[in-house]
Amino acid sequence: MPTQIPIILANGAFPKSKRALDLLDNSKQIICCDGAVNKLIESGREPHIIIGDLDSVEDNHRAKYQNILVKINDQNTNDLTKAINWCLAQEIEEVIILGATGEREDHTIGNISLLTEYHKKLNVTMLTDNGVFIPISESTNFESTIGQQVSIFSLNPTIEITSIGLKYPLQNLALKAWWMGTLNEVTSDEFIIEFEGEAQLVVFILEKE
Repeated sequence: MPTQIPIILANGAFPKSKRALDLLDNSKQIICCDGAVNKLIESGREPHIIIGDLDSVEDNHRAKYQNILVKINDQNTNDLTKAINWCLAQEIEEVIILGATGEREDHTIGNISLLTEYHKKLNVTMLTDNGVFIPISESTNFESTIGQQVSIFSLNPTIEITSIGLKYPLQNLALKAWWMGTLNEVTSDEFIIEFEGEAQLVVFILEKE
C-alpha cells in the first residue's frame, strides 16, 4: 500500500533491508539528496525530486530529470538539510529519512545529530537497515517488544532522564557522555523516557529483520 509520508533519500549507504526497500517501492514521493539519485536509479527506482548543489548528479541523469531538479547552492547547509527545508516550504509535516548512515562515519554522526534540529520543525524519523532513530523533546512512550534493544543519546548533558520498562533503568540520570544510555533492553510491550524541561534526545530502537 502506498505510503503518504515522503521519503528523503540521503547519499549514504543505499538501503538493503526489506522494510526500507518496501518504503521506497511504495512511496508516492522520493526526494533525493543530490548524488543519492544515482544509487536510486541504479536500483531500478525513479526519483520525484532531486535537491542539492547537484555536483554529484551524473550528467545523463541531470539531463533526463531536469524538470525535477532543485538546485540550492547554500554551502552552509548539507544536502539533507536542503531537502528538509524544501519539505517545509511545501508545508510537508512528516518525513522518513533513508540512506543517511553508512559510508562516511562523520556524515553519519552529523546526520543523526541534525535530527533534533529537524524535529523542531516537523515529524521526522531516520530508518537504517538495523533500526530507527527517533528524536524527542519531551517525555515519550514507545511501543516495543520484550527483548528489543534500545539506546538513548542526549544532546543536553545536564538533563536528568528516567526510564520505565528498560532492563537497566535510568533514574534521574544525566547522560553526560554518549555511551551512557546505550545498549539497553526493553522488558515489556512499551518503554517510557521521562524528563523535565526542554531537551534534545535521540532514541535508537534496534529492529533487525
